[in-house]
Amino acid sequence: MSAPPMSPVRIEGSLEPELSRWLWVVKWILAIPHYIVLALMSIAAFFVVIFAWFAILFTGRYPRSLFEFVEGVGRWYNRVVAYSITLVTDEYPPFRLSP
Repeated sequence: MSAPPMSPVRIEGSLEPELSRWLWVVKWILAIPHYIVLALMSIAAFFVVIFAWFAILFTGRYPRSLFEFVEGVGRWYNRVVAYSITLVTDEYPPFRLSP
């Protein structure tokens, strides 16, 4: 059996500056307000998705404002998870739907 050929793909990267080792305890506490607001926003997003389903059913289009709201909630959730759970950043996430 022969060895597989070498891949021409190369990946290069650099590490971010060191993150604080014990800040994760504080991050979990600081993320509590985000999780409270996100719980309410997720409930709202659930109903927006149901409404959007009917809009798509009757018009054949996803209303842009509904799409941006659901996308914004998902984006906000991902920023909070990156900050408090996966601990990939020390930057506190903003309270907003936009990037």
